[in-house]
Amino acid sequence: MSAIDEIFGLSNKVAVVTGAASGIGESVAEVLAQAGASVVLGDLNAAGAEAVAKRIREDGGNAVAQGVDISSRSEINALVSRATDEFGGLDVLCNVAGVPHDGLLEALTDDDFDRVVAINVKGTLYACQAAIPAMAARGGGSIINVSSGAIDKPVSGYGLYSLTKAAVAQITHTLAQEVGDRGIRVNALAPGATITNFTKRHLKNPDGSINQENYDTFVGSMESMSPIQRVGEAEDQAWLVLYLASEASRFCTGQIWRSNGGATTGR
Repeated sequence: MSAIDEIFGLSNKVAVVTGAASGIGESVAEVLAQAGASVVLGDLNAAGAEAVAKRIREDGGNAVAQGVDISSRSEINALVSRATDEFGGLDVLCNVAGVPHDGLLEALTDDDFDRVVAINVKGTLYACQAAIPAMAARGGGSIINVSSGAIDKPVSGYGLYSLTKAAVAQITHTLAQEVGDRGIRVNALAPGATITNFTKRHLKNPDGSINQENYDTFVGSMESMSPIQRVGEAEDQAWLVLYLASEASRFCTGQIWRSNGGATTGR
């Protein structure tokens, strides 16, 4: 094994990935498995997560899937317990699961607020809380949360989503300070425009098919915001997660990593 393989590889590591049935979570689970990790895939769409896990196993990887509602502390605890019971511990947690919300802040209802905060904020915090003792028992680990480029660029109609992702960023900053003495690193992604089902929701016809004209307009608009004239793909985020999960990033914690083609820069 080369030094590069040893530093970036995840052999004998165990990872939990939420939101693993599609999009960035799916790509993250696949990349971590390819790097040698045993992966527990969690998603509200249990069948979708199992399909991804089955594909990973067929490709020679080690993966299991479990349905999870991340807004439920007990279900998050059960997901982490699946990793420790089945694979003997936990080294990497990737909090990818989340939901969008479209609408003006002035029209925000209590139900809207409670639902999105429960998933995007509480779900992230619950998973971190469940992971910390399991990682500490192994001598450390890496937590990777998913925030959003929306924390850097306010957009009308995305206020609730943005404020929850700002909360994820702050959870990351603070938790990194609190758990570093146990060998646990905490970082977050703030992805830019990345083509997944999450971003395609506005680009579909009533029958669910993609409206090609709207799709092309969206991609062109997102490319124009990037100095390198690119729009992201799920694997662009997954490769960054691999870096943050591996020993290559051993000196990195408490940071917000912006894989966004240069569309925004951190403050």
